[in-house]
Amino acid sequence: MDKNFYKLKKFLIWLLSRIAAILLSVMTILIIYQVFTRYILNNPADFTEEIIRYMLIWTGFIGAAYGFLTREHMALTLIPDRVNPKAQKVLRVIIDLIILLVALFVIVIGGFKLVHSAQAQRSALLGIPRSLVYVVAPISGIFIILAQIINLWESWTGNVVEITTDSDDLKEEKNRYDGIDFGMDAKNNDSSYIKSKTFESDLD
Repeated sequence: MDKNFYKLKKFLIWLLSRIAAILLSVMTILIIYQVFTRYILNNPADFTEEIIRYMLIWTGFIGAAYGFLTREHMALTLIPDRVNPKAQKVLRVIIDLIILLVALFVIVIGGFKLVHSAQAQRSALLGIPRSLVYVVAPISGIFIILAQIINLWESWTGNVVEITTDSDDLKEEKNRYDGIDFGMDAKNNDSSYIKSKTFESDLD
């Protein structure tokens, strides 16, 4: 189970970061093109404004899913900082569960209803169905649900799945992560304990 969560989180971080990077890159190119056509050619390309607006919406939703996955959203820690570790664990589980339920009922289910209701509407300049724009909401919601399942497991077990960008660090982190796993024989019990304590100290 641990390795499955590790692989899933690694894949989701890779996928979401690439999607966000592509969207931001295309937006940057379109903005430069729009400025060039407006101020150099004196013939602004109006269609770029609509594309950029829609891509910004997509980037926001994809970035939100990435933020939940990496726990990089802003958070108020006033209450968790004032309670004992056991209460902190319960509080983290409750918060993660609430986020999961909101993602399911508001972003995914509500998003699909929004997509369905907007099928007949078309954008002003491009003429594309607005449902193509709104479909990012349920897609992002599914990613957030997957992220929150991982976060719930981390909050409940106390084992944090750490993913680093550097390949060597990733390999080292994976080895440390496996070191606290369950298949250590009696001969390696001492080393397993040391690795586990190191892992716990990093979490603190």
